[in-house]
Amino acid sequence: MSKKIILDTDPGIDDAMAILFAEAHPDIDLVGITTVYGNATIENGTRNALYLKERFGFRCDVAKGAEKALVRPPVGPTVVVHGETGFGDLNASEPQHTKADPRPAYQYIIDTVKASPGEITLVAVGPLTNFALALDAAPEITTLVKEVVIMGGAFGMNDHRGNVTPFAEANIHDDPHAADKVMTADWPVVVLGLDVTEESFFSAEYLDALRDEGGEVGQFIWDVSRYYLRFYANKLGLNGCHVHDPSAIAYVIQPDLFTLRKGPIRVMTEGPGEGMTLQKFDGRRYQTDDWKDMPSQNVGVGVNEPALLNLYREAIIGYENKRQG
Repeated sequence: MSKKIILDTDPGIDDAMAILFAEAHPDIDLVGITTVYGNATIENGTRNALYLKERFGFRCDVAKGAEKALVRPPVGPTVVVHGETGFGDLNASEPQHTKADPRPAYQYIIDTVKASPGEITLVAVGPLTNFALALDAAPEITTLVKEVVIMGGAFGMNDHRGNVTPFAEANIHDDPHAADKVMTADWPVVVLGLDVTEESFFSAEYLDALRDEGGEVGQFIWDVSRYYLRFYANKLGLNGCHVHDPSAIAYVIQPDLFTLRKGPIRVMTEGPGEGMTLQKFDGRRYQTDDWKDMPSQNVGVGVNEPALLNLYREAIIGYENKRQG
């Protein structure tokens, strides 16, 4: 039986990779895409999501979400990584036959979860503002959601600590107040941060092969990744890119690809540590402990990279074969 998900995303080059992965894999039922600011403005990100829906014939809903963080001032779109409109060198055309759902993303999430209690997994690969707004408006959804899977954060495992500050990952840094609210809510959360996403790598050769074997979908992934790979080459000296957002989809499909560590999480919301994610996992009792009354959540600390790369490749090639069949 396929797993129903709502994918909350800030499209975004690796977001597009994750969206197509979710649409492609037969074990995923992509019910809805909710958009959020981050890699692109909310207008560009929503257009990018609608472009993908129209171009590849998705059946899912698209709902436009938050344009700014709950509290912190905007940091602006990540142009240096994702380009002016979010899709690098590719400018998504305005959709001709596809429109966003009239509801704001947080309301779409609430309504959809309530319509299918216990069935919907919420997957976030951008700032967590939409999820926080949904919690504020309808706190009872914590009992109705199947699971919350987040690509974000960095916990110091495998020597990975941050990518926009020495200790903060971009999605969490964009809205740390929302992240703390979501990660301390009483629902089951899995956080896949840089600790695992920087342990997997789409090499340039891997993406070339995907282009050659994956038809129109593989070609699109290759095209949209050109800007991204130039950033990785120029700024990081790497010939390829880390598997950030697609890792969240991979977890939903095959959780045993990841090794998890359990314990409550807090997010720093101000000061030089703004956006830093901290998990208490030692079980000790302390005189002062802001973690002790928080629910225990799961954090990814290890990943089977070869199996993840194979899962992605097979999903994209199989999807393209089905589209052409």
